[in-house]
Amino acid sequence: MRIVLIRGLSSALPVTIRNLIRTKVFGTRNTSGIAEGYKQANIVILHKSFADDFEKFCHANSGPLPLLYRSKTGEWRCPPLATDADIRTDCPLYNKYEYGEVTGTLSSLMDYTEQLQEMVTFYLGCSFSFEEAVLKAAIPIRNVEQRHNISMFKTQVPCFPSGNFKCNLVVTMRPIPEDKLNAVSQVTHRLQDAHGAPIHIGDPGLLGIGNLSRPDYGDPVQPQPGDVPVFWACGVTGLEAVRSAKTATLAFTHSPGCMFVTDLTSEKTEGKLAVHPSEIPHVFCISKNPLHYSIASAEAIERIRGLERLIGIDPGERGIKHLLLQDELVKAALSLSHAKSVLITTGFPTHYEHNPPEENDGPPGAIAMAAMLQALNKEVAIVTDQRAIALYEKIINDAFQEGILKTRIRLVAYKKAGLNAALMFLCHDGDTHKPRFDHLVAIERAGMAADGNYYNARKINIKHLVDPIDDLFLAAQTIPGITTTGIGDGGNELGMGKVKEAVKKHIKNGSTIACDVAADFAVIAGVSNWGGYAVSCALYILSSCEIHDRYLRKAVGFPRKTEKDDWNAALPSVHKEEKMLEIHVKHKIRSGKTATLGMEVDGLPFYDVHSTMIQQLLEESLRKPSS
Repeated sequence: MRIVLIRGLSSALPVTIRNLIRTKVFGTRNTSGIAEGYKQANIVILHKSFADDFEKFCHANSGPLPLLYRSKTGEWRCPPLATDADIRTDCPLYNKYEYGEVTGTLSSLMDYTEQLQEMVTFYLGCSFSFEEAVLKAAIPIRNVEQRHNISMFKTQVPCFPSGNFKCNLVVTMRPIPEDKLNAVSQVTHRLQDAHGAPIHIGDPGLLGIGNLSRPDYGDPVQPQPGDVPVFWACGVTGLEAVRSAKTATLAFTHSPGCMFVTDLTSEKTEGKLAVHPSEIPHVFCISKNPLHYSIASAEAIERIRGLERLIGIDPGERGIKHLLLQDELVKAALSLSHAKSVLITTGFPTHYEHNPPEENDGPPGAIAMAAMLQALNKEVAIVTDQRAIALYEKIINDAFQEGILKTRIRLVAYKKAGLNAALMFLCHDGDTHKPRFDHLVAIERAGMAADGNYYNARKINIKHLVDPIDDLFLAAQTIPGITTTGIGDGGNELGMGKVKEAVKKHIKNGSTIACDVAADFAVIAGVSNWGGYAVSCALYILSSCEIHDRYLRKAVGFPRKTEKDDWNAALPSVHKEEKMLEIHVKHKIRSGKTATLGMEVDGLPFYDVHSTMIQQLLEESLRKPSS
């Protein structure tokens, strides 16, 4: 009888479901998969004295707590959501709270009618409401297939507090086939009152979740081969908020998974995916260890691809078009956007006969990236050769004095060789579970070739001028949570090991000079500085993307808007980069190709070549979205 009833409930009308619940003949333990096409709601019932603070809490954390309706005091019906409804009887199961502690589960609140006259009911959106749209998009929902309640987990992500309400985010998890990640994000993004798009895709440990087979609420759900864990903000966050309000003498909520079924039809997504590109999320894998995906709008992605096309020209005719990999800039910028601490390295002592031997391609791009990372409130440090520390201190100090940097960058050297030394440098006490940095970036940094030497483009060995910073990138491959980016323009730069076969085949002297050390992402540019400028601009675009911002903050708290002036000020500009080049001339740092001490980089004049590229990158970054 129970199986027959379950199968019939998927197409049942909400009023039928509520009557079955009210008369205690409801045949399931949860409401997932029933009344397909109709919205369901999480329920929180509080004394009226707490209602205003809880409403503010919902608005501040709209991802987990999309507010569908706030009742009047003492109102147990909800006219905007359903007819013939009674919140005292129409959830399959309720939790009772006293001073924040669960003191019982109830099948009805009728015995508390007198107390409810002084209470307010909040109806909050539920992810069960998007299940029909997901299924219609040919995306499997494993818990429905397995006839289980959804898995729900407490996280270590704090919600924005309000009054007595202060708790961490709760999420639902659905295993989704990897090739359906874009589709499920696009389908659910449109349904904001059902929690919207995912807030995390990948390793549960990044949310502080230890074991997917042991949910805090609901049932374990078995993934299938090729599935990826996908997490949505969950209305059970409201239950945790009630638990946090220890001064609330009496409160009620639905029991997790036992929702109130409304008469509201779920929004149809058919035909709605062809909307403005700013409203279409795209998913990219940004780490394999741990597995981590990120999301940004189609518009933001296309603008970053525009940056990638701009810097991909080959003014020196080196053959770099054969090295280009699409979306490396996109993935590098997404990964950096998630990072809290970034280590940048640069320095290519190609002019071994001069003092200093450095070229002026690399440091300006490094400073440009650091300026944007600072504006995004990330920790930034630069590591370079011990012999060049004093020189870089002068460059950084001058950049700060000119206003190019808002604060001075921490500068460090790394001279020891070997994996153990690199682990000690990158991790606290050498513990790979405690990395000091989330992302390493090399820009125009001399990279080690297969024979262990370091070569400039003319095949001259400059190993005596280069400290083994490559070891940090090699060690990072063994440390979960550290990703790496290499930026180069010739194939002999650190990180270009990712494209070394193409370097050997297409770049002059490539079989000798090709860097053998790979980065996770290889950003190729006509001039490496351009790659640094493009990374800075890409970070700006992502920071301005509402879809990416929501994903970064896990749909809790408020959108970041107050920092936009800082982001604008941190963008590279013709004036700032002109000043940076003047600083390099002041410190006798020369053009890479010609050894000229003047306003040129890699033999290309600053004015009309580099200045034009900077202006084009800036225009693409600040371009207003098309309507």
